[in-house]
Amino acid sequence: MAVSSAVETRRARNAVAAAFMGWTLDAFDFFILILTLDNVSKAFGVSIDSVAFSITLTLATRAVGAFIFGRLADIYGRKPVLMLVILLYSFFEALTGFAWSFTAFMVIRTLFGIAMGGEWGIGSSLAMESIPERWRGWVSGLLQAGYPFGFFLATLLFDFGLGPLGWRGMFFVGALPALLVFFIAAQVEESPAYAAMKHRPNRVPISTVLRKNAKLVVYGVVMMAAFNFFSHGTQDIYVKLFLGKQLHFAHGEMANVALIFNAGAIVGGILFGLLSQKIGRRYAIIGACIVSLLALWPWSHGTSFATIAVAAFFMQVGVQGAWGVVPVHLNELSPSEIRGTFPGFVYQLGNFVASFNAPLQVSLAMGHGGDYGYALALVGGVVAIILMVLMIFGPEARNVSMEQATQI
Repeated sequence: MAVSSAVETRRARNAVAAAFMGWTLDAFDFFILILTLDNVSKAFGVSIDSVAFSITLTLATRAVGAFIFGRLADIYGRKPVLMLVILLYSFFEALTGFAWSFTAFMVIRTLFGIAMGGEWGIGSSLAMESIPERWRGWVSGLLQAGYPFGFFLATLLFDFGLGPLGWRGMFFVGALPALLVFFIAAQVEESPAYAAMKHRPNRVPISTVLRKNAKLVVYGVVMMAAFNFFSHGTQDIYVKLFLGKQLHFAHGEMANVALIFNAGAIVGGILFGLLSQKIGRRYAIIGACIVSLLALWPWSHGTSFATIAVAAFFMQVGVQGAWGVVPVHLNELSPSEIRGTFPGFVYQLGNFVASFNAPLQVSLAMGHGGDYGYALALVGGVVAIILMVLMIFGPEARNVSMEQATQI
């Protein structure tokens, strides 16, 4: 039975809203820790490097969550499992504020990472499987813009809430994403592609699909490792260690730079996502990488607020511009039978490879007299070039049918 255009549009719009808000609030929760590294280290009497290792644990364990919750989404549907992971990461975020020891803090952040790992892949699959083909480019950019928008919201909380709430209170605020499940339960429908897959007479085992697509899996992991070094390598130590520790920016200056570069990230994600619908996914990513390389030197070696703010804006236009193509690119490349698992798992395996970025950059900086700018430029520049090479030689499946079965 045909579904009216208005009903299809409403279903697509609500799925996109749920995926965008899920990823925004996921990032919001993650970046609360990024912005309170020194506060947490003082509270527990440990070094910033020790607290930074919790970021590594969070990033590394996201692959576990991506696989567990991705498989559940392929079996039980995108909608119920998306609701589950949002509840879980909100719970562990709030529990962080109650951490009674540094060991407890590290364990809780590890559990947060597992829960966080399930959101991106399931949310992006739900959205991409629910929207018209012509929407894919700009929706991909919009979804990924949720990440810097979450950082933007976390920065606002850091700027205005750290004083009155303290670092523990900021984590309590991080429980608010749990309210999103009420919207999903009431307004979001299951993806039509999942419904079609569920009723196929002979569903292909995941082991068979993975074996037949082994090269694609390896390529996807390498690509996402580069992407994650690109984002975390240009963000995780930039505010507190480069701007704060090396350049001695004041609290307000650090917050303002973060707000400015996250505005650039939102612009870049939507712009290059939309552009990818016209020129292709790979060429859009290459173009975004070129923008980041042009901003690299003033972004990492500038000293004035004005230079840093402008360069950081364009750096994140490039970084998140490239990332803005990722949701649609990975979902189009994914075998349809495991789309709940494949995009998120490949993404988070790449995250696992890149999970030691923060300690790596700290080590590089310490080896060069505490020059965090050097570490930022080295990682950011190298991975931008690697991504361009991967795009030149990699596959693309622009506008592929989301419901067509994988040919085994």
